[in-house]
Amino acid sequence: MRVLMLGWEFPPYFAGGVGTVCYGLTRGLARSGVHVTYIMPHGPDDASADHVKLLVADRIMKRLGVNTVRVKSLLTAYTSTTEYEQRYGQVLLGEPKGKRTGAIYGKDLHEEMYRFAASVEDVAHDEEFDIIHAHDWTTIPAALALKRASGKPLVMHVHITEFDKTGGEHADPDVYNLEREGFHTADRVIAISELVKRRLIESYGVDPAKIRVVYNTVEYGDGPTGPREQVAQGDRLVLFLGRVTLQKGPDYFLEAAAKVSTIIPNARFVVAGTGDMLPRMVERAAHLGIGNKVIFTGFVSREDGDRLYRMADVFVMPSVSEPFGIVPLEAMKQGTPVIVSRQSGVSEVLKNVLKVDFWDVDDLANKIVAALTYNDLHHELRHQGTNEIRGATWDIPAAQCLDLYKETTGQA
Repeated sequence: MRVLMLGWEFPPYFAGGVGTVCYGLTRGLARSGVHVTYIMPHGPDDASADHVKLLVADRIMKRLGVNTVRVKSLLTAYTSTTEYEQRYGQVLLGEPKGKRTGAIYGKDLHEEMYRFAASVEDVAHDEEFDIIHAHDWTTIPAALALKRASGKPLVMHVHITEFDKTGGEHADPDVYNLEREGFHTADRVIAISELVKRRLIESYGVDPAKIRVVYNTVEYGDGPTGPREQVAQGDRLVLFLGRVTLQKGPDYFLEAAAKVSTIIPNARFVVAGTGDMLPRMVERAAHLGIGNKVIFTGFVSREDGDRLYRMADVFVMPSVSEPFGIVPLEAMKQGTPVIVSRQSGVSEVLKNVLKVDFWDVDDLANKIVAALTYNDLHHELRHQGTNEIRGATWDIPAAQCLDLYKETTGQA
C-alpha cells in the first residue's frame, strides 16, 4: 500500500499537536509495511525522516526552477483566521519601512493554503500512490486538487473543526464552508473521537457510514523520559499545558486555582503555552489575588514539557471542547495524576483519571485538592494511570487506518 500524506508540520520541524500525531501514525504505518510519502509546505534544506519519504514542497519547487520568494510560513496547525491576521500584522510592524516583505506570506490564511495546493500538484506529479491521506483543514485545498488531478481516493483526517476552535460561537463561515466541502468530497473521513464524529454528523451533515473513529495515542516505549523532579521544598505543583485559548479553558483553570490556594496555601500553578488569551490570563491571575502563585512560562519545548509533567503533582486539562487531547496521555506516561474535562475525546478512552465538566469550577477545585492531599488517591492515579497506557503504541491506530485504506481502494 502506497499512501501520499499531506500535513503542515512534521517533527522535529514545526512540531505542533497534529505534527506529533502524524509522526506517530506514520511510524506505525511503516512498521505495518505501508510506504508513506509525506508532503509539507516548508522546512529546512536537510529535512528528512527515516521511516517516511519526506518532501518539502517549497524546496522541491525551487529545485524544479520555480522562482518564488518565501520565508517561514505564519500558518500552523489550529491557526484561526484572526490569529493569522494578528501574526501578519506583527510581522509588518516589525519590518523596516520600505523593506516590507509581508506579501510573500500570503495576505491571509487562505492565500497561504492555496499556495501550498498549487505546489502539491507539481510535487506529487512524479509520485506513485494508491490513496491520499490529508490532515487538518489547512490541507483541504491541496487534497481536493490532488484528488481531482490523480483520481485517487481521499481520506480526510479530522483533528479539530472550526466549531471546536471557537467554542461553538462565531465560527468563520469561510473556514466552515471549506471544511464542509473537504469532508463531503472525501471518500472516507477519520474522526479522532466519537465527539468529533457527532460534530461531523450534526454540524456538517457528513454521512455517518463513511466516518471511522481512530483514537490518538502515544508511544509508551520505555516509559518516563527521566526521573521525577521536585520544585521548592513543600510546594505542590498544578500544571496546565496547552494553547492558551478559549478552547482549552485556561480561565476555568485559574478560577479553580484561586479556590485551591485558599485551602492549600503552598500550591503553585503553572500555565505553560502561548495563545491569544495569555495577556488576559496574566491579568486575571492578578485580579484573583494569585499572581504570585501562578507561573506563565510561554512556549515550552517537548523536552521541557516532559520535565514539567515530572515536576507536577497533578496535570489538569479543563478544555471547553477538545476533539481528543493527547497531553493527558503524555502526562500519564511521565507518572503524573491527571484531571480532564468530560468535554474531551480522550475522556472516552481513559479510565484512571479524574473527570469534570469544564464549567464546574467548584468540582475542579475539589478534585485538585483531593489529588494533592489524599495520598492513596494520588498514588492510585499515578500508578494505575501509568499501567493503563503502558502498552500504548501507534501500531493499533495504524492498523485501523490500513484497514480503511484497503476498504476504500478495494484491496480488502
